[in-house]
Amino acid sequence: MDQKRKIIVAVNGASGALYARLLLEELNNFLTCLDEVAVVFSSNATDIWNFEVEIPFKPVFPFKKYGHNDFFAPFASGSAAYDTMIICPCSMGTLGRIANGISDDLITRAADVILKENRRLILVPREAPYNLIHLENMTKIIRAGGVICPASPSFYSKPQTLTDALNTIIYRILNLSGFENRKAVWGAD
Repeated sequence: MDQKRKIIVAVNGASGALYARLLLEELNNFLTCLDEVAVVFSSNATDIWNFEVEIPFKPVFPFKKYGHNDFFAPFASGSAAYDTMIICPCSMGTLGRIANGISDDLITRAADVILKENRRLILVPREAPYNLIHLENMTKIIRAGGVICPASPSFYSKPQTLTDALNTIIYRILNLSGFENRKAVWGAD
């Protein structure tokens, strides 16, 4: 990839902050191809992060944290040319607002911008079971060009720890985001 990537990682208040932590850690492995990783937490995501991860989030270069109501963040506009947005974990409330065009905070506004600019939007719901409203909203996201990547670990890589199992999703997200990553791929060593 010739041009450095600009990625948005949004962390929702849904349970699953461990996924977000692992994703951000893995993105550190791609610093040579990253221009910026913009990080935004929903209003209650910090509380969930602190409860589940048990250490506060600290951005590292080139990561920059934005407030959930900061509509002056560069990625609130399509002209900033961020190429990928990952919402991990993604609550069904956020997914529903995105599916129905409701941009009431920076996360939903950025997702709307990514979709309208035909860029890559990846939502990682960690909900179970799904109801019909969830499924219909997911269908709307897919029809609009987004990707739904449920936080459902795979086991063909024979994960030995919880982190190994969670990383099967993180590696899938990285692959969906266009980062070459052969970890936890079927048939790979």
